[in-house]
Amino acid sequence: MDARAINAALRRGETPGDADLRWFAQGLADGTVSDAQAGAFAMAVCLQGLSTDGRRALTLAMRDSGDVLSWDLDGPVLDKHSTGGVGDCVSLLLAPALAECGAYVPMISGRGLGHTGGTLDKMEAIPGVTTSVSEDRLDGLMRDVGCAIVGATAQIAPADKRLYAIRDVTATVESLDLITASILSKKLAASPDALVLDVKTGSGAFMKSDEEARALARSLVDTANAAGCPTSALITDMNQPLAPALGNALEVAEVMRVLTGDATGPLAEISIALGAVLLVQAGLEKTPEEAAARLSAVLTDGRAAARFEAMVAAMGGPQGFASDWQSVLPEASVIREVTAPQAGYISAIDGEALGLCVVGLGGGRMVESDLVDPAVGLSDLLPLGARVARGTPLVRIHAAREEAADRAAQEVLAAITIADAAPELPPLIHERII
Repeated sequence: MDARAINAALRRGETPGDADLRWFAQGLADGTVSDAQAGAFAMAVCLQGLSTDGRRALTLAMRDSGDVLSWDLDGPVLDKHSTGGVGDCVSLLLAPALAECGAYVPMISGRGLGHTGGTLDKMEAIPGVTTSVSEDRLDGLMRDVGCAIVGATAQIAPADKRLYAIRDVTATVESLDLITASILSKKLAASPDALVLDVKTGSGAFMKSDEEARALARSLVDTANAAGCPTSALITDMNQPLAPALGNALEVAEVMRVLTGDATGPLAEISIALGAVLLVQAGLEKTPEEAAARLSAVLTDGRAAARFEAMVAAMGGPQGFASDWQSVLPEASVIREVTAPQAGYISAIDGEALGLCVVGLGGGRMVESDLVDPAVGLSDLLPLGARVARGTPLVRIHAAREEAADRAAQEVLAAITIADAAPELPPLIHERII
């Protein structure tokens, strides 16, 4: 078999056979396929697409390019994945909450991709935390803590690890086929008993329209179920950031405010809705309403906060994080408010532009080797529909340098639309796909 021939077939709009895709995935894993060939493959798939069978075959080939985990635990193994947005730190809330409800949650997550933040980068904004653990250590974390948010080891879906980094820097992120294979190759390699997918739609999502989001949700659910993993999806709104902050340490701070204070608002609401789906799928609760009430209780009474604190400590972070997080998280040297240039209502927020603004501040990567500054980003962002006077603070910029803050201020103003009339607010949850 030959990578050139496979890429040529893709360029012509032909879907390679199962054996071809297995060979290519193994070549990604062992280095037989070069970076140039991998980039050409990603671009060809992005432009021409794969058939339904090809998408399934690529997903399973990438899963089987490495180890597939097995578990011997006294409760169900549950997992969740988001297709990517801005201000989306649900995983950090949901993992400890589910663990408090009797589940085991080995979340194998990724780093920032395009304009979206990465869950691993957020966890590593906590000083000392390492998300690189062996499979044996992950098993130990499940037994000791019940949850962990970690990166894929070199042995888990190595084909995806290679292709994921290449997609980030070759403008091939927004491909239904590649997103499906990337997400599910890692998730299915973790062998969950049930999986829920948070498929984003709107200005801050990869899928901008409900139609695109529905197609991706259908692809993910059908592929995962065909592989034997009970899976459903929620299509949720990303026409504005889910949390009022973008940036790694700033989003961890929002998570801690929910865990140690008021478990209300969009971030908590989405977390509870996704968790409720999982608890019912796993048989830990009979109805979504009972499951939601149980999750709300563990978020508000401090149990999820204590579980998060235990997870942080077990992964190398500081002891007592839940009570001392404000003094532990890194802070930017330049903090500046951006104010409204006119009175009116916030009628639109370009979430992708805000995400790219954070990347420009150093909170994401332009190339694979870039180091991420965990302290930079945006906080205190006003939501859609907020009424503002001229001079009202719209957002607070956290930057490493004054010139970076200057540039970010212009980008923020271009991303936020202020109009005379209040907008119609979209629903937080658009649809459920089963």
